[in-house]
Amino acid sequence: MATTVTKRMPKELLQSTGFLLKRLGMNIKERSYTAFEPTGFTPFHHGVLSLLDEGARKTQAEIADALGYDRSQLVGILDDLQERGLAERERDKDDRRRHLVRLTPDGKRCLDELRAVSKGVEKEFFAPLTTEERRTLHELLAKLAAEHDPRCGG
Repeated sequence: MATTVTKRMPKELLQSTGFLLKRLGMNIKERSYTAFEPTGFTPFHHGVLSLLDEGARKTQAEIADALGYDRSQLVGILDDLQERGLAERERDKDDRRRHLVRLTPDGKRCLDELRAVSKGVEKEFFAPLTTEERRTLHELLAKLAAEHDPRCGG
């Protein structure tokens, strides 16, 4: 008689909140990339467009630092957004070494589409939780994020 082996994580790891956060983080990241793929964009593009939508034009360095992106990686993302007419870069009149970046009207429309993709991923991922549980989870994660990453505070 054959014995069936269940593919299950060790109990020790399942009892670790940190382990569960890592596993879930990897899972939602994979789902996000899969959902964004048909758009021709990535969650990185979404992050840049979201930041630019908050108003004042930003330097490339400020964008990279605010989002925690590698500065050389950001240049490629901005090149892509600029080629698609979604963002514009211009030399800073006060410091010619810097470029200021701003969102274009087409970038705003694209951002609306990317937000819908992101919200769809979250809706599906968090479907097992009630509205109140989602709110509580978000509040707890926001509290931890604010404590451990100054960019998430305030």
